[in-house]
Amino acid sequence: MALQYNEIVRTGLARQVADLIRNAILDGQLQVDERLPSEDELAKRFGISRPTVREALKVLAAQSLIRARRGPTGGNFVTRPDPEALARSITEASTLLVGVGTFGIDEIVAARIETETICCRLAATNRTDEDLARLQEEIDLQRDESVSDTDFCASDVRFHRALVTATGNGPLWLMMHAVIESFIPVTNMLIFDEQERRRTVDGHASVVDAIAARDADRAAQQIRRHLDGMCAVVNQALDRRVAHSTTKTDTGGETG
Repeated sequence: MALQYNEIVRTGLARQVADLIRNAILDGQLQVDERLPSEDELAKRFGISRPTVREALKVLAAQSLIRARRGPTGGNFVTRPDPEALARSITEASTLLVGVGTFGIDEIVAARIETETICCRLAATNRTDEDLARLQEEIDLQRDESVSDTDFCASDVRFHRALVTATGNGPLWLMMHAVIESFIPVTNMLIFDEQERRRTVDGHASVVDAIAARDADRAAQQIRRHLDGMCAVVNQALDRRVAHSTTKTDTGGETG
């Protein structure tokens, strides 16, 4: 491993060492399946103790950047990042940001409209029969009036997840993971009643019809219409909440 290590400040050493090795992996200086130097060699190169090296390696392992192998030919090896693990990491961060109010509902809905329009165009071009079957399966479930609100919302997430998968585009799938897994549940919490369920499933069906016909323009138009309608319902729900809160305050009730 021919790496040039700069002098590091002796605070948070393990994290600094982990960041240096991580950057070497991301820059391509360390290749997938390449064996890292031994703990002793790393300790000498960095001028730190072996326990500090072990701590740095733990950080890299937690980031799914290296894996340990036992035996005479063992050691620590660079591993190919797992897209699912990276997607979960992105989703956890975005969910936290949503939870603390960093993103407004208008921003969330706008992000969904613009990104899902792109997804529908690509899905109309690249979808397979299996993709259509998964989408239709969720629509059939959503039309079942006996399905609980919780199960309906879960199906809604799966529908949009299948829509993104139908694009056949890996980078877009990764980018959309936060939108699907974090943003959709936020809006779902605000709007589901019997009337909204019918509007949702009809919108989904219109989108799938266009994708099945490989009509990219119509698919984009239908998802935009569907999400514009959802936006209107969300705004109505938020207005009702504000009015309810104002009424409580004016009457001396609980203000939460």
